[in-house]
Amino acid sequence: MYEIFTDTAANLDCSLLEELGVELIPFSFYYNGEEHRVTSLEQFDGHAYYDMIRAGTDVTTSLVDPQRYIDGFTPLLELGRDILFVGMSSGISGSYASAEVAAATLREEFPERKIRLVDTLSASLAEGLQVLKAVEYRAEGIDIDTVADRLLESRHNMCQVFTVDNLKYLKKGGRISNLKAAVGTVLQIKPLLKGDPEGKIVCFAQVRGRKKSIELMAEQYDRYVEHAECETIGIAHGDCPEDAEALIALLNRNHPPKNIINACYEPMTGAHVGPGALALFFYGKKEFRPAVK
Repeated sequence: MYEIFTDTAANLDCSLLEELGVELIPFSFYYNGEEHRVTSLEQFDGHAYYDMIRAGTDVTTSLVDPQRYIDGFTPLLELGRDILFVGMSSGISGSYASAEVAAATLREEFPERKIRLVDTLSASLAEGLQVLKAVEYRAEGIDIDTVADRLLESRHNMCQVFTVDNLKYLKKGGRISNLKAAVGTVLQIKPLLKGDPEGKIVCFAQVRGRKKSIELMAEQYDRYVEHAECETIGIAHGDCPEDAEALIALLNRNHPPKNIINACYEPMTGAHVGPGALALFFYGKKEFRPAVK
């Protein structure tokens, strides 16, 4: 028997995680000198949060220390459970490295237990969709090692494409790796960004205007999606639900997916993409993720 863990960045409602039997490692964010955690996305007021950022409140995040993972994993290890952790990309956060430190420590304390970690090379619902895949595999009776190995292979098929209203939030957190390629929002030039093979964020195109950026996101979906009729896709937005609905309409034209999860960006990742961010996540062709020079 094994337990599946993920972290806040997976952007999945806590009630859903509880229903699916997935444990959560909570991440923190900070503003006005205080630490905050969201343990229930259902109760998260995204509009108020992103309005606060629009008004100038500086929201920051910090590295999750290994002890938080140790505190989460230990009680279940003591019950004789193995652990499968499906976590946020190491390419954009050092928190995954903390999970590795925690796992190494706990393997010494519980040598008879298996602890498998999966670096999803993703964040938000791109991570969340991989969590859901792990749950699906577990329900089919697939063992922990096979599930981990499958996720490590299929993570390269997870396509992430998004746009932001302002690059300053990604720049501030060092979350975008090819700044020279990103011209920002001057003259209404909108960047198109994606995850590369190392799980880093790179800019791969710039277009004029918000409408065109959403259309290009849909074009990327049409070009790279595989077996859409069988798949759940994810959309995350930074308090711009109308844009999310516009994107959904475009996606349903040619390759309507089986299901769509449409969610407001959770606050920790949202602090780095900012108000107005719009993201699309789906399983597709590996060619989507070539490195951008």
